[in-house]
Amino acid sequence: MPGQVSVRPECLPDDAAFLLSVYGSTRRAELAALGWSPGQQDAFIRMQFDARQRHYRAVYPAAAYSVICAAGELAGRLIVDRTGATIVIVDIALVPAWRRRGIGSLLVRQLLAEADARRVAVRCHVLHNSDARQFWRRAGFTALASDGAYIELERRPGQLS
Repeated sequence: MPGQVSVRPECLPDDAAFLLSVYGSTRRAELAALGWSPGQQDAFIRMQFDARQRHYRAVYPAAAYSVICAAGELAGRLIVDRTGATIVIVDIALVPAWRRRGIGSLLVRQLLAEADARRVAVRCHVLHNSDARQFWRRAGFTALASDGAYIELERRPGQLS
């Protein structure tokens, strides 16, 4: 794993361009398959990012909105809501250079340890066709429900991961 991993509160508007780039990096491959021009992709990503931001802020107003740092560099974003009877991982995403290096696993393990100490479940959502489903399965999450596009996953306290 690369250097020290930490999270810090996101600072808007200073982090806005970075957060947009993180989101964009999660959508580029899917949009490239549509044959859209880079300008069309950028416009769509901006529109979707803005809508997603508004949705998250409305549904999870008290969540911790954080920037992930690794080895002193900006590496991704993490949004965690701890206000209910469960810990909700609203969003976790890393830019491509920092993916598959153990950073997400480390952060999720920390959240699972926190949940176990509090004796609460952890929930998240993942796209049906996402490669991330394997990551969540290995972390001990099981499916609760599906809305057709997303699967709601849960890991109960004390389950081995």
